[in-house]
Amino acid sequence: MKLDSKIPEGAIGEKWNKHKFNLKLVNPANKRKYTIIVVGTGLAGASAAASLGELGYNVIAFCFQDSARRAHSIAAQGGINAAKNYRNDGDSVYRLFYDTVKGGDYRAREANVHRLAEVSVNIIDQCVAQGVPFAREYGGLLDNRSFGGAQVSRTFYAKGQTGQQLLLGAYSALNRQIKAGTVKMYTRTEMLDIVTVDGAAKGIVTRNLVTGAIETHAGHAVLLCTGGYGNVFYLSTNAMGSNVTAAWRAHKKGAFFANPCYTQIHPTCIPVTGDHQSKLTLMSESLRNDGRVWVPKTRELAAKLRKGEIKVSDIKEEDRDYYLERKYPSFGNLVPRDVASRNAKQVCDDQRGVGKSGLAVFLDFSDAIKRLGKSAVEARYGNLFDMYYQITDENPYEQPMRIYPAVHYTMGGLWVDYNLMTTIPGLYALGEANFSDHGANRLGASALMQGLADGYFVIPYTVGDYLATIGPAPVDANHPAFAEAKKAVEERTQKFLSLRGTRTVDEYHRDLGNIMWEYCGMARTAEGLQKAKKMVAELREDFWKNVIVLGENEEVNQSLEKAGRVADFLELGELMIDDAYNRNESCGGHFREEYQTPEGEALRDDENYAYVAAWEYTGDNQPEVLHKEELVFENVKLTQRSYK
Repeated sequence: MKLDSKIPEGAIGEKWNKHKFNLKLVNPANKRKYTIIVVGTGLAGASAAASLGELGYNVIAFCFQDSARRAHSIAAQGGINAAKNYRNDGDSVYRLFYDTVKGGDYRAREANVHRLAEVSVNIIDQCVAQGVPFAREYGGLLDNRSFGGAQVSRTFYAKGQTGQQLLLGAYSALNRQIKAGTVKMYTRTEMLDIVTVDGAAKGIVTRNLVTGAIETHAGHAVLLCTGGYGNVFYLSTNAMGSNVTAAWRAHKKGAFFANPCYTQIHPTCIPVTGDHQSKLTLMSESLRNDGRVWVPKTRELAAKLRKGEIKVSDIKEEDRDYYLERKYPSFGNLVPRDVASRNAKQVCDDQRGVGKSGLAVFLDFSDAIKRLGKSAVEARYGNLFDMYYQITDENPYEQPMRIYPAVHYTMGGLWVDYNLMTTIPGLYALGEANFSDHGANRLGASALMQGLADGYFVIPYTVGDYLATIGPAPVDANHPAFAEAKKAVEERTQKFLSLRGTRTVDEYHRDLGNIMWEYCGMARTAEGLQKAKKMVAELREDFWKNVIVLGENEEVNQSLEKAGRVADFLELGELMIDDAYNRNESCGGHFREEYQTPEGEALRDDENYAYVAAWEYTGDNQPEVLHKEELVFENVKLTQRSYK
């Protein structure tokens, strides 16, 4: 199969507008004849469902939480990027485009990224109109702050809870359409398969998480807005329920999975404290605006600190290594996430880490408090400081935070074309569920931007083109494909419930996470990946023999829910390892130790690997087939990234 990205012709700044004009339209009177299924109601899903409902389509929306407000988008803290240039500091749509392509280490489509930068300015206006309480300057204008990988201030924020406020705005718009009757909302309902008729997506199979009822739902198009797969690592900053099942079920029905090895390790998270943990907590990247990252200059000082022989305050200024400021003077503490994370790992590997485990570095606000005053720092980061204090019992106003990298986001996802359609006609992927905009590393504050761009400003145009092509004839919910898909889900559910081994699902999930973090995490090697491939295959085989799944289907059964999700993670883990092993270069979040510059930076191989790796499922226990979408750079020159 030849991948057709459907990138429009023309100058980069004109592609999207010309494309919108060339897309087919659906007559307003005909929109009510179409049904669109939206799976997931985070920022991408809620904004898409609300926008499509407002246009007059019949929308059926699903989420496994008890409310759309509980989507993981709510956990985003630091802000959302937009090229408004309110600070008059040199920002522009083109600069945001350039920073994003460079930040992704030149592994993203230029056309998609430029469109994202273009519509970013509309997102802010939309959200302000909804009442999102963005921070404002003294004169009343919207405030901005800086994020990693940029030398301008373009990040709009609502204290340290930007995701929550944006989601409440989208949720309000969604509720308006629910009340208007254009959107029908199903909560506590999980999608377990795609229904395809003649190769096109025509519906989904769901399980009611309260009653266990397995049902089918028909629609003219299906939108997957189900987030990323970071929980394959077990410990991550993602919500406990975040999973890959919807995307993986689609993958096994024919949707290609792109760049699965591109995972983002966030540099500012509260460090792991023991095996008792089931998730990790993010400390917003915005903290690096005023916080300074450092470790002791010598191993001896670090060892004394870890043993409790000295206190942080005993370490003199000249004995502190502000290593990001030292190595990257132009960007300092605001280098991109992959760079900051690798450097934290390097100093800890050098035995200069802090905390009892030695796997932490300091994020110090003492200079900011002296310069700005405690009240100003509290106004910017108060809720984040309080969160840190509640978790660690350490006061960050009085001593530095301890931070360490953790899994946070996945740049890989379902392959989509310029219209956000997967390789299954009628099946779309939005937000973090697709691969399209961030390349090998996402810049901070760009996830919220992409989710809302896809939902508010892209899919309302592109899905209409497909619907106008297929026509408004009702989807036949009695087609045999619906009964077949439902039967397959029922059989899989019963298979899980028949497993009466001795090990819990969580034990297998933790073991998988340990393997993935050790061999396919911040640093990877060919030898380690080969070892991990064998270990995950053995773990997956053991899972189906020895896992225990208690309870029945006709009830709330979290053991059953987890079993399905972990089974999919086990399969995904193998594909991630295959993808990382195949890509013999380092780029962004994919760091192969064999491929690095003398300074320890990621070393790309543009001649052989400037492509999107799109994997095709060919059957259980069969190797997946690699398809390549060559990346063409007409506007940004391919160079070695430098933030020095």
